[in-house]
Amino acid sequence: MPADAPTISAAVSVAQQGDLVLVAPGTYHETVRITTPKVTVRGESRDKVIIDGQLQQPNGIVVTAPGVAVENLTVRGNTQNGVLVTGSVKAADGQPGDGGYDTGDEPVRFLESFLVSHVTATRNGLYGIYAFSARNGVIEQSYASGGADSGIYVGQCKPCHVVVRDNVAEYNAVGIEGTNASGEMYFVRNRIVGNRVGLTTGSDHQEKLLPQVGAVVAGNLIADNQQSATPEQADGGWGIGVGIDGGSGNQIVNNRISGNVNAGVVLTATQDLPPNNNRIQNNTFTGNALDVGWTFPTTTKGHDNCLSGPTTRTIPTNLTTTTPCPDTPSSQPSGEPSNPSSNPSSGTPSNPSSGASGGRVVSPSGAWKGPIPPRGIPFTEVVAPPAQPQYPAATTTGATTVPATPTLPSLTQLAIPAPTLLTNQALAHTK
Repeated sequence: MPADAPTISAAVSVAQQGDLVLVAPGTYHETVRITTPKVTVRGESRDKVIIDGQLQQPNGIVVTAPGVAVENLTVRGNTQNGVLVTGSVKAADGQPGDGGYDTGDEPVRFLESFLVSHVTATRNGLYGIYAFSARNGVIEQSYASGGADSGIYVGQCKPCHVVVRDNVAEYNAVGIEGTNASGEMYFVRNRIVGNRVGLTTGSDHQEKLLPQVGAVVAGNLIADNQQSATPEQADGGWGIGVGIDGGSGNQIVNNRISGNVNAGVVLTATQDLPPNNNRIQNNTFTGNALDVGWTFPTTTKGHDNCLSGPTTRTIPTNLTTTTPCPDTPSSQPSGEPSNPSSNPSSGTPSNPSSGASGGRVVSPSGAWKGPIPPRGIPFTEVVAPPAQPQYPAATTTGATTVPATPTLPSLTQLAIPAPTLLTNQALAHTK
């Protein structure tokens, strides 16, 4: 199309399962709703097929059917999301004020299996690529910038079976975010540079399926996340590489975390939900004001968290000595605790005065004064993205078959990346 239909939506409305909707270059002002399973929507040219919301519509593409692939196009200028993949009726309809973030009393319903590949999502008012109440999917080889909340977001799934890999996230409030995203949730080989905050994984009472348990953050470049020419984050975060907020059983391993002016990794609780059994191991830390900081300012304390590998500065001090990790990364990516007496799903903190309770070891806590965040800019003013790689043989390859379950990464194959990871696809560079 447009040879066969006047709009993308018109072509999608007549597509059958297994069809490819191949979109010719042009700028399209529409919300494309994909409700037929196993349809592929692919642009002939990633940078010349543009779905532009002109700040007049909440979403660029909404996927509510399983087995759908969205490939090789650009989505921009939507008041909420560039691409939304969801099993939530309320989120798809854009009913809640936050675009599906809080769906009230709606029962959880998952969309099963999806693929977002070679998509450029820029200058959208909430999320660039948003998978909410969706699982068994992949977000790959995409570019996200100007997300007023985050560039790529995965929320409310358990077990997720979702892989976010080989993407560039820059000039967002948060580069990549996982909230209440539990069980075989992988963030791997991404370039997360030049946001206000790099990557977060944690729990939030506004979404269902509390608490967050069991994400793997591995093989990523997470650097220099103190970019001022970005949308301001609602909670004022700035200068942080990785944040774990009330999440448990997460593995932060084999990443290069550098040049973050507040901290490389921050571990904290969220309201009544402690962070337990998190493993921070074998990362390369360079040039951070603070490599790792654990802070529990309320009565909710974490337990059985560990840190191993070279660090320059931690708060509390000497965490690698006082709370070392076992020699090898956990073989339980689902997030189940390695200590059978621990239960990160309980949300019940240990008694901080005991030091240990029922086999648990309460994690030490400290405090530090971070830098004052500068004012941000409107998401509409974020710098335009650079040219991005095209989907191979976009015009001659048939429809994509999306697997029912994605192939999950192996930690043994995820090495610490070079500082130049995906640098030819990015504007923000490491120092």
